[in-house]
Amino acid sequence: MKVLVAVKRVIDYNVKVRVKADGTGVETANVKMSMNPFDEIAVEEAIRLKEAGVASEIVVVSMGVQQCQETIRTALAMGADRGILVQTDQVLEPLAIAKMLKVIVEREQPGLVILGKQAIDGDHSQTGQMLAALLGWAQGTFAYKLEPKDGGLEVTREIDGGLETVRLRTPAVITTDLRLNEPRFASLPNIMKAKKKPLDVVGPDDLGVDIAARVKVLKVVEPPKRQGGVKVADVAALVEKLKNEAKVI
Repeated sequence: MKVLVAVKRVIDYNVKVRVKADGTGVETANVKMSMNPFDEIAVEEAIRLKEAGVASEIVVVSMGVQQCQETIRTALAMGADRGILVQTDQVLEPLAIAKMLKVIVEREQPGLVILGKQAIDGDHSQTGQMLAALLGWAQGTFAYKLEPKDGGLEVTREIDGGLETVRLRTPAVITTDLRLNEPRFASLPNIMKAKKKPLDVVGPDDLGVDIAARVKVLKVVEPPKRQGGVKVADVAALVEKLKNEAKVI
């Protein structure tokens, strides 16, 4: 079974994000970038499926600027087989990404697509669900555990009340949660080998997908700074502040 994994280049999770002075977005110039942590988990899970003999090939897909090739090479160094970059300088929305992934899936014919449940920059948590809907495939979102079983997949999902287990027929779309696995570090020999692995570059026009923005960002602002707390004399004073100042009761 071929497995396709989607990865995204984002600001590294250790970097403190700063808003641009003009409020049009966040500052990315001279900022460390890395693979989205949820996507690292998706790559690791695909590699484990290959090591278990379930997957035969792992194809990694990324969409964005030319530097996204570095993100793909990271996945190749971890153990993926080849990469595809949909190169564009335009900001991509979840629906546009899902539509382009659909075309790539139809060309590659994988038995399984794995994505991170969300990206740590946009936090949309929409692409996997949209892709499954466009393809008409089964989906297992927020995967906590993934096991091949009876020719399909058994997915344990993280939900508000605890865990839920669902059984899916393949082909299917899986989105990964944080506790699914611990991603491996790429060794130096594998990093060198990754430079020689095939990486194809295409554009949105090659896929025949309209990536025009449907959402307009009006302004980006930093959250207000946290104010210091106060001590109250008794419960009555606390209730009064909650009611009249905080207005939460």
